[in-house]
Amino acid sequence: MGANQQGADATQNRWLTIPRTLCFVLNGSDVLLMKRAPHKRVFPNQYNGVGGHIERDEDPLTSAKREILEETGLTVSNLQLRAVYNIDAKATTGIILFVFTAESDSREVTPNDEGTLHWIPLQVVSDLDLVEDLPIILSRVLAMGNKDAPLFVHVSYDQQDYIQMRFADE
Repeated sequence: MGANQQGADATQNRWLTIPRTLCFVLNGSDVLLMKRAPHKRVFPNQYNGVGGHIERDEDPLTSAKREILEETGLTVSNLQLRAVYNIDAKATTGIILFVFTAESDSREVTPNDEGTLHWIPLQVVSDLDLVEDLPIILSRVLAMGNKDAPLFVHVSYDQQDYIQMRFADE
């Protein structure tokens, strides 16, 4: 099948999404979180994992490795796909988010302009100003075994703009 047969130009009346990665790097019983810079449009001053947009020439795994290296300076091991989100934020396009976990032997991170990096003990993560779905997804992905299949999640927002998460396994 050639590129023209893929149907990528059939966009009229189709749901279009932007692909992104989100990565949680672990070292012992700590997770690396980024406090987003105050000038950032998305999640300013809130804690989240690291990640970003998937480039045109990348698959999600390659993007996760690149984003971790770019944003932290870390080379990680045991990079595992843990969840796939379909996010409907009531815009003309949505987001497909590939959520990964990884392990790092090093805690030495390099600064970046996205925010500040912090190794946070897992038992105090909930005390931070987190991106709103992070407590839900982080507890689920950290409880997964190495052979568990990824979670599939649909995210939308109700009339009062409250997050609604639907897990395919429930």
